[in-house]
Amino acid sequence: MPKMVFMPPIDTLKRQFSGRLPADLPEYEVVAPETLDEARRELADADAAYGWIPPDLLPLAGRLQWLQNPDAGPVPGYFYPAMTDHPVIIANPRGIYNDHISQHILMFVLALAQGVPYWMEAQRQKTWNPSARPHPAVDLTEATALIYGVGGIGQEAARRLQVFGTKIVGVDPRWEHEAPGVERHGPADLDSVLPRADFVISTTPHTPETEGVWNASRFALMKPTAYFINIGRGKTTRLDDLTAAVRDGVIAGCGLDVYEIEPLPADHELWTLPNVMLTPHIAVHDAENLPERRYQILLENARRFAAGQPLKNIVDKAAWY
Repeated sequence: MPKMVFMPPIDTLKRQFSGRLPADLPEYEVVAPETLDEARRELADADAAYGWIPPDLLPLAGRLQWLQNPDAGPVPGYFYPAMTDHPVIIANPRGIYNDHISQHILMFVLALAQGVPYWMEAQRQKTWNPSARPHPAVDLTEATALIYGVGGIGQEAARRLQVFGTKIVGVDPRWEHEAPGVERHGPADLDSVLPRADFVISTTPHTPETEGVWNASRFALMKPTAYFINIGRGKTTRLDDLTAAVRDGVIAGCGLDVYEIEPLPADHELWTLPNVMLTPHIAVHDAENLPERRYQILLENARRFAAGQPLKNIVDKAAWY
């Protein structure tokens, strides 16, 4: 009988999942310790775990073979050297956000292309000003979007943008998805393709290779009429460099849902720039179907683990995703 430990803190979802799993798979012993001291004892004979295992508890998990990360993008500190070196297989729920986050990307693209921030400011000022937008709209039928990270989210965003006739240039280190019609490149090509883009869309997770990849030197390679959109992880983008690039006209503006510092400080200059759209890390905040999607991946992997079959969504621990 496989044993799975739901790691504390035990929130509402973990409580629900830990109750549902043994009902769906009676062959499992499932425990949900409320404290790390309790988890310390339970990990000793655990075959699997859900959540995060602190470095001081990992050596106690002598039988651990599978760790399910609740998040597609690892939270800071999820991976550490001992975890990377440990033989445990880590899986995640990537794929459950594709439709929701791609819709958020489209919102940014359409709004920035049409200059919506300028029109909204005129509306707040109760000003009838046909010249409020200081530059022409971007015609998506003639535009090029560069998507950095063409996983499930990037592929879905590409598909939706292609409906408008937008050309898609993709950059990804390990092309796992078909992404039909997308021009394919590896990370080494990023600097050479950046000057072609009208929209630069970053969906990439935070990894050792992507931390700070969006910086002053990269923004300088973009068109002055181009927009930057980050829907992946905040630490991929140097916030001060982006702010300066927008303020100084190096690029035309940006749309952000994630930030190097969260929450974004109330006195940060980005709040005041006219060609910027900011949402507070909510692209999937209230999506009602995500808990069930997350549970179904856990359930499928639990079935596979019990049957000795390969797991879904295995993570490259060295790359963090």
